[in-house]
Amino acid sequence: MSKLELYLGLDVGSVSINLVLLNKDYRVLEKLYLRTQGKPIEVLKEGLEKLYESMPAGSNVSGAGVTGSGRELAAAMVNADVVKNEITAHGMAVLQYIPNAQTILEIGGQDSKIILLRNGVVADFAMNTVCAAGTGSFLDRQAARLNIPIQEFGSLALKSKSPTRIAGRCAVFAESDMIHKQQMGCRREDIIKGLCEALVRNYLNNVGKGKEILPQIVFQGGVAANEGIKKSFEEALGHPVIVPEHYDVMGALGAAILAHREMMRGEATKFCGFHSIKGSFATNTFSCSGCPNLCEIVEFYLDGKVKARWGDRCGNWSRKESV
Repeated sequence: MSKLELYLGLDVGSVSINLVLLNKDYRVLEKLYLRTQGKPIEVLKEGLEKLYESMPAGSNVSGAGVTGSGRELAAAMVNADVVKNEITAHGMAVLQYIPNAQTILEIGGQDSKIILLRNGVVADFAMNTVCAAGTGSFLDRQAARLNIPIQEFGSLALKSKSPTRIAGRCAVFAESDMIHKQQMGCRREDIIKGLCEALVRNYLNNVGKGKEILPQIVFQGGVAANEGIKKSFEEALGHPVIVPEHYDVMGALGAAILAHREMMRGEATKFCGFHSIKGSFATNTFSCSGCPNLCEIVEFYLDGKVKARWGDRCGNWSRKESV
């Protein structure tokens, strides 16, 4: 009896680490959304252990793909077959599950992006990693200030009858404006709805500036769970907005799909197995003085030995054999 082939996808970001296991028909068998907590190595090891425990009997990982800002780290830990940027991974996932999509709105904890899909490929994109007013961390802070669970933020926004106008171009101004509206006696749900509209305005005026946003429109990332933001996008754009079933792990889904397609070429996976996570991992950085770029090189260690290097523009260090 042949083993069940599974494909592993990892999305390592600054706020969350997402892991998925797909079968060859791209059905999600297991997914995990974990907070990074500033400890990507430890949290990734924890997530991989949980995935291993939940794997069906008689199954094995036949391919592994990684994405996210920490993709090099994840690739070194698991010996990934595919290492791709977030734009490619998110685009691949949406095209697989919502093939007629033309626009992806993605808002995470620390950054946001827009991806335009045309004729089944990524045609354009933009990212915002500067202003916190367009991210999930901004909403988390305001929910804490209003003393409400972030899980209730969206449902409260939908109860608003007269949204309050909040200045949303800057996180600092938005927060001070929100406090001012509280002191004026505005209703809490109206302030929350105003914050949702401010985040959407900020996103469309910055990340989406100059972009032709066409339906079908897909909204994903952790903030897609917020019904108030989804509704505000629909009101601003004049089109329905689709939140996919696995909105919170779409990057990891895309990485797993890309791993499957890579393995379809007939090569054996490089994935080192779940046993490898029991090793001792560490990183070190240094500046290369070989040219004016002064690249910061990251060295990744397994059990005291260099396993991988990255960060150099020329490839001189990353090409060197591990010792």
